[in-house]
This record gives sequence, C-alpha cells and structure tokens, in this order.
Amino acid sequence: MPLLVVFDLDGTLVDSRQDLADSTNDVLASLGAPPLPVDQVVRMVGDGARTLIRRALEATACETSLDRALEAFHRAYAVRLLHTTRPYPGIEVVLRDTAALATLAVLTNKPLAPTERLLDEFGWRVVFGKVLGGDSAVPRKPDPAGLLSLMDWAGATAASTLLVGDSMVDIETARCAGVSICVAAYGFGNARGDLALRGDELVAHTAGAVGTRIGEWAKRAERAR
Repeated sequence: MPLLVVFDLDGTLVDSRQDLADSTNDVLASLGAPPLPVDQVVRMVGDGARTLIRRALEATACETSLDRALEAFHRAYAVRLLHTTRPYPGIEVVLRDTAALATLAVLTNKPLAPTERLLDEFGWRVVFGKVLGGDSAVPRKPDPAGLLSLMDWAGATAASTLLVGDSMVDIETARCAGVSICVAAYGFGNARGDLALRGDELVAHTAGAVGTRIGEWAKRAERAR
C-alpha cells in the first residue's frame, strides 16, 4: 500500500501572515473601517477566505455586503500574494526527502487559484500529485471528505496516510479521517490558542523537524504493512 503525505499550506509550508493581514486591511480601508493588527487577523485565518472577511467585518463593526467585501479581498490578495509570503526555512528539503518516500498532496482551505500560484512560484507544482483548495468540489476542512478523496486517489489507507498541518482544523480533519497527524507547531495555526492535543500526535517545532517526524511515521507505517 503506497504511503501518502498530505500537507496544509498556510502556516505549514509557507508563512503568509503579512500578506493575508495586509490584504484584509486593504478591504477594511476601502470600506472606511480601521485596520486590524496582524496578530488579530492571523487569529481569523484557517477556515477559508469568506470566514476570514466575515470575522474582519464583525471585528470592525463594518456593515457591508459580505460578498462584495470578499470580492475585494480576492482582488487585493491577488496583488499582494507574493509580497512577503515565503516557504518556512527547511521546508524545501522536507519536500524533497518526503517525495522519495511517499506520494505528496496539498489540502488547504485557501482558494485553489492563489494556492496554485504559490506552488508555481516556489517550483512545487511537480512535487504534489494533487491539490485541493477551499473552493474545490469537496467541503472544506475539518470535513474529512477532501482528505478521504486524496486517499482514494492515491490508493492509500488510513494507516498509510499522514496529514501535516498547523491548526486545530487540521487535527480535527485527521481525526475524522482516522489518519495520523503531524502538527506544525512553528506555524500560526495556534494563534487562537485552541490546539487540543491528545498526546498521540507527531509534533514538529521547526519546519526542518517535519522531515524527522515524517521519517519516524514512515518507518512505523512500513512495519505495519
């Protein structure tokens, strides 16, 4: 049975905090609302762009059409996407080494278009066999449908699948699908302080350590075949 490693994007592969915050504040400024601190915007990230903008509008008591504000965010983010967003140090090596062990895929709540632009920019499109974004046909995380569809695509089982992500959304997704999770503790997924670990998770405190955790998991998965 093939091994499958599925990666989250924001806060796991790339640090996109500043660009997300600046794009959100661009929208607020266009509506005459005050800007939000970066850390506050980061606490709103993780459940898709629509939820991010809804939370920002609520935080500033800005009454406007959510759909129009979301369209403005997509325009602003398309411009700012790569201003400061970069891979976490060490993640390039992790992807190279993991590709020699397993099939790789991306599962993110970020819309597919900016996701694919980032993968193209960093030369990762050929690394990942399949990419699912937040506007794909399957429901967004923590619904496990996207992860299960990737497992079906790769011919993998729960025992041969690992999800790597930085947030409680990722942890819940892995639990719902019955797969192992590697928590990217260096990311910004715990900005809300809501990570609830059970003790059976793999935890990486640096991007480079993700590779070590994946190697440990892969050895166990191979022995269990």
